[in-house]
Amino acid sequence: MSNSRFTDPSLPLSERTCVPCEGGIPPLTKAEAEKLMPQLRDWMLVDEANLLAKSFRFKDFAETMKFVNKVADIAEAEGHHPDMTVTYGAVTVELMTHAIGGLSDNDFIVAAKIDKLGATAE
Repeated sequence: MSNSRFTDPSLPLSERTCVPCEGGIPPLTKAEAEKLMPQLRDWMLVDEANLLAKSFRFKDFAETMKFVNKVADIAEAEGHHPDMTVTYGAVTVELMTHAIGGLSDNDFIVAAKIDKLGATAE
């Protein structure tokens, strides 16, 4: 795995900062993505490791929206935005770097920061 993709590879994912990605780099290979998975809680690699996904459940809509807003704050701070599907008591978060058509380190960084919010997977 190339260290040039990381802001500081010695830090845990949740303490790194996303690097703007406008394309021009290949997406992570399945093997590279699998090496990063142990730093995440209950995320799934989807579509031959081109997408990260996790679903969260909440007691009601208000709790769901509080979580969505916290994820939005992380996304804005990192400049890397997930797709979210919101229902009454659940949110599914999907991460992929569209500019490269697959996963980048940014996806794992944002996932790790979402994990720090403490919500549990569905």
